[in-house]
Amino acid sequence: MKAPRSKLASFLSLNQHRKRLGAADIANRLDQLNWDKLRDSIIDGDKLEYTYGSDKDLQTHLANLKREFVGHSELEYYHATLIVLIRRGFKVDEEFKKFEQLWYEHKEFLIQKLNTRWLISACDTFIDHSDDDYLKSLLMNAVILVNTIKMQESERYLTATENAKADDSRYSSLQNERLALFDGIAGFAVGTDDTLRNMRWRLDKLTQSHPLGGLLIEIFERVQKPNADTVYSRFRALHTRDKTAWWTE
Repeated sequence: MKAPRSKLASFLSLNQHRKRLGAADIANRLDQLNWDKLRDSIIDGDKLEYTYGSDKDLQTHLANLKREFVGHSELEYYHATLIVLIRRGFKVDEEFKKFEQLWYEHKEFLIQKLNTRWLISACDTFIDHSDDDYLKSLLMNAVILVNTIKMQESERYLTATENAKADDSRYSSLQNERLALFDGIAGFAVGTDDTLRNMRWRLDKLTQSHPLGGLLIEIFERVQKPNADTVYSRFRALHTRDKTAWWTE
């Protein structure tokens, strides 16, 4: 496995240097902004449009990125801009301090308003740059959770099984027989299993010990909402035993 690029290598990289051009001006403009006013300012535009990949030119990339926040607050876009500056290696320590302060001062707003893509980007940023090992360990759970779902749902697409429905006989077998998966791991008894409820109890206990623990819980709740169409939401729809439910209403 290839090792991550060192900070020195990133700093000396010509390509990374090109991707940082103009960052000082952008950072200076950000420093003049008032966070409370940004919360109340909505970005205008014809339609929301997600980016795919990133442009090497920083200004172009940020302009493209802004389309992801049409109809959303300027503070959400500000948050994304900080992440871009950090990832492109511009005064990382200084920009991360702003990022960290933003989260501690506006965590409820950010958790409620940011979509899951940007919540995970926030998790990645804390994991990469925070000195708080407990927080990094908490948020790594969210990253693993969402990345596993991305793989599983992408496999459904690749194998053209995204519209598959549960087989009644197999559903019954999961209730009455052990499904061997790998290395001693058994299948999930869809409908009654207490595995996810117990996992949720443990997550709640861990996240209550940190001011930003709600970030992990919000992501865990989102992946099983009925409109999410993930393995969590589909298994929730098939769940029949109330006392082993793993979600909150």
